[in-house]
Amino acid sequence: MSIPIDHDALPRLVRPVAVFDAGIGSYAAVAAIQRLLPRQDILYFADRASFPYGDKSRPELLAILRRTLRYLDGFDPAAVLVASNAPSITVLDDLTGIINPPVFGVRPPIAAALAVAEHKGVAVLGVRSMVESPELRLYADTQAGERKAQVHLVNASPLVELVESGAFLFAPDQTQAQVDAFLDALDGQHPDIAAFTLSSTHLPWLRAFIERARPGRPLFDPLDDAIAAVAPHAVPGTGAVLALVTENERYSAAEFGLMLDRLGVSLPLHRVTP
Repeated sequence: MSIPIDHDALPRLVRPVAVFDAGIGSYAAVAAIQRLLPRQDILYFADRASFPYGDKSRPELLAILRRTLRYLDGFDPAAVLVASNAPSITVLDDLTGIINPPVFGVRPPIAAALAVAEHKGVAVLGVRSMVESPELRLYADTQAGERKAQVHLVNASPLVELVESGAFLFAPDQTQAQVDAFLDALDGQHPDIAAFTLSSTHLPWLRAFIERARPGRPLFDPLDDAIAAVAPHAVPGTGAVLALVTENERYSAAEFGLMLDRLGVSLPLHRVTP
């Protein structure tokens, strides 16, 4: 990858935490790091050209992560957060040691969800490639132990698309209707569900819609554990954020900027071309 911009015009980062995903989902991790570590510099890489990770094969995800980690390593990060559940579960362990800084992923907090669900079920909401992967099934079974039958792995790719398309911002009534319909169908299939893990970093943006559809049902965000793991590697800087974005014909950098604007995020975007 190359950056077709003037490096001298970029914020000068001090050992940033690099955060990346295929789109808007990972901004939640940026915001969480800023709240916890206000002096930490952050490199935010939104790889829109690779969206959606959920439709990628395992070899494709390996190639994307290998390329991206090596690219981000050029910014001398203190740590890297792969802010996406799918590659964290399916391929990240295969890339151990590819760069020197520690690399953290995001994984479903199944044990915590089971603790509140008691004898009822837990729905792990994630993208198709993750919920259909043998790696997630093994991870879920390990987390659940004798209670593995209570864990339902659910393809929530249609909900992820509501976020990445911007519908949750620009068409909230339509978004609510689609969330309602999705959860109605899910409850019809698994009427025992008592808790959800929001196991795509996009899904926490739909928290309010899910809470309106299923009030009182606990929602667990995998980012909480990931941010806690990153925190010990913090290096104080100025709190600067450098945002890099890729784009393709369907998912443009300009559209991504509009979504950030709608969220009230004022952040200059610098296009990166493969």
